[in-house]
Amino acid sequence: MTAKKRNGANLGFEDKLWQAADKLRGHMDASEYKHVVLGLFFLKYISDAFQTKYKQLKESEEDKYANPEDRDEYRAVNIFWVPKDARWNKLQANAKQPTIGKLIDDAMVAIEKENPTLKGVLPKNYSRASLDKRRLGELIDIISNIGLGDDESRSKDILGRVYEYFLGRFAAAEGKGGGEFYTPQCIVKLLVRMIEPYKGRVYDPCCGSGGMFVQSKRFVKEHGGALGDIAVYGQESNPTTWRLAMMNLAIRGIDADLGGKHADSFYNDLHKDLRADFILANPPFNMSDWGGKGLKEDARWKYGIPPVNNANYAWIQHFIHHLSPKGITGFVMANGSMSTSTKNEGKIRENLIESDMIDCMIALPGQLFYTTQIPVCLWFVTRNKKNGKFRNRNKQTLFIDARKMGELIDRVHRELTPDDIEKISAVYHAWRGEKDAGEYENIPGFCKSAATDEIKEHGYVLTPGRYVGAPEVEDDGIPFEEKMDKFSKKLYRQFEEAERLEATIKKNLEVLGYGE
Repeated sequence: MTAKKRNGANLGFEDKLWQAADKLRGHMDASEYKHVVLGLFFLKYISDAFQTKYKQLKESEEDKYANPEDRDEYRAVNIFWVPKDARWNKLQANAKQPTIGKLIDDAMVAIEKENPTLKGVLPKNYSRASLDKRRLGELIDIISNIGLGDDESRSKDILGRVYEYFLGRFAAAEGKGGGEFYTPQCIVKLLVRMIEPYKGRVYDPCCGSGGMFVQSKRFVKEHGGALGDIAVYGQESNPTTWRLAMMNLAIRGIDADLGGKHADSFYNDLHKDLRADFILANPPFNMSDWGGKGLKEDARWKYGIPPVNNANYAWIQHFIHHLSPKGITGFVMANGSMSTSTKNEGKIRENLIESDMIDCMIALPGQLFYTTQIPVCLWFVTRNKKNGKFRNRNKQTLFIDARKMGELIDRVHRELTPDDIEKISAVYHAWRGEKDAGEYENIPGFCKSAATDEIKEHGYVLTPGRYVGAPEVEDDGIPFEEKMDKFSKKLYRQFEEAERLEATIKKNLEVLGYGE
């Protein structure tokens, strides 16, 4: 399957859109132009949604007194009010004008003014000299031909799928050191499928572009729940990424509390009193400059003070601190977190294991991320393994080795397939004792339920490969004596071939005068 089909929206116009957006790359970094492109998509979406409702009100026969210019008509159905000068048709009509950048900025300002929930969210720097206005106009022309906010497009979540496509492509274009706002969909899907956030509070303290929330919404919808069954909380430290998340969630109709601003989760926790039922996160790996020196006495470090030069165990304890009494968290970590013993990390991990909080560990295949080659794993931590929701799993931890799973989607990137995600999550659900999940059994080379005492024997290392063992080798039915006979004959032939090669080399050396 091609990268376009697996990573993109698969709508038929992705390549054309990317080529148009990519024209800007010669004039700015990918980290900049993603906001130019996605901001325009958002503007087109809310203008389309507004225009569809506007037309309905204007043509309404049931309510002849309906006023298409009445803001309340739109707010009543969760549609953003778009002032006249900010509507897409005006921007499209002026796409070839040198003032198009200022017109877009003015439109963004006007929309924020009329819609308080978008205050400080929309990009407003399209008039800057470094942005090629001719190419900007070309991009507007292309986007103009794509329906995004009309009833049919909204029912198909076309804009949401376009956003996902572009987020993945931008992450790839930025390369190493960029794209921190994007977690590959297959990893997000696996995290959500594992912990199943049906009802309750969902939290991500390093939410990037909001992918965990989007996938949680889909999960709830696919399983017959209502979006109102989950309350969404998040935080993001990067200001441009925070705005991207706000737009991404707004187009999905997800009412998320992202704290009202961008902020550092360690130094300015915007949800101090939150105790979440589900925490999903992909924190920055091995972050050295996280301000650990100023937080040594923090109340979150219940299991040990994390090292000042690596935030991995600070993130882990931050997640645990925000868990409800029956909560569970699933998060991405660098593989080194499973075995490191430096700077107090080993002691923190030992305390977590002895406190019986580690529910499941998954080793993932390489090449899943666009922006790092660091091997990663998934941790699943819970406060209570006998909370009555599932079977009593006290003093047990499930290890899954998925390093050989997934398929290459291009030369350097791999994805977990839907079957992979189902296989991994099904094993976890069976192990937890979920209804209709079937009986769990250890599978050599893939999964193993290990007791805390066994983990202690391994020095509190959580690497799945230490526990699952090697896969069983199928018996081919050939007697051992026959196998040894074939092996001996093969080895003898190799020795004969080596002797012949040695004789040939010796003869050639003699001809050249190098003989004895």
